[in-house]
Amino acid sequence: MRTIIFRTIAPYLSALMVLFSIFVLLRGHNEPGGGFIGGLIAASAFAIFGIACGVASVRRAIYFHPMAVAGFGLFMAALAGVLSIFKGQTFMTSQWLIFDFFGVEIALSTPMVFDIGVYLVVVGAIGSIALALEERESD
Repeated sequence: MRTIIFRTIAPYLSALMVLFSIFVLLRGHNEPGGGFIGGLIAASAFAIFGIACGVASVRRAIYFHPMAVAGFGLFMAALAGVLSIFKGQTFMTSQWLIFDFFGVEIALSTPMVFDIGVYLVVVGAIGSIALALEERESD
């Protein structure tokens, strides 16, 4: 399904889907969403882009190998849990860093780092599977 309309719309649709996936990732602490759902939306965006423009263009767009992205995400998720051990607390206890940035209070937390790690694991793993299936189908 590589019609001219689909090939024209797919890059813009994929960009909007990735932007929406980041929105879902960031709002996941207070409302429904989070790393897993955001990662699925982003992986779907890459799949749509791959169907429209080919696997080679997706691989050029993401720059890193999808399994390397998944590995880095797994490292981030594990690191979020290990940080609490260094403070003498149980594994995966939330840690918060609150600072002022131009008069705005910003709170960074290990649950956010964990969610970003899950996001990257899902994007990398599902993206790798989707790209492998699309490569196989195009042969």
